[in-house]
Amino acid sequence: MKIFRFGRETGKTIAHFDSNFVMSRILTSDNSAHIGCMYLEPNGIVGFHEASCPQLLLVVSGNGWVRCDADELVPVGIGDAVFWDQGEWHETKTHAGLTAIVVEADVLNPAQFMPLRK
Repeated sequence: MKIFRFGRETGKTIAHFDSNFVMSRILTSDNSAHIGCMYLEPNGIVGFHEASCPQLLLVVSGNGWVRCDADELVPVGIGDAVFWDQGEWHETKTHAGLTAIVVEADVLNPAQFMPLRK
């Protein structure tokens, strides 16, 4: 498991076409990808399971914990991007609630644009 950052602090200001916003790049993929939004209510859980392909969980609201095959729960919050390789066992849980964008594809390289969380 690797945790990257895609928060505002990792982005760049875009001013083209009279724009004024910050864009945090996440990834590119030449392969087809499944992208969804996951809503965990308070005390929600995505049970411990094996990743069928590389997976990226992008936390956009709330907070919670993730773990891989180790029992250690690692806290995550807004702007964190958790990456699991194919075959990694993992779990996500929250006490307060959590919303995340989930990307699944045969090939994902989040390190191309996002820095690892310190």
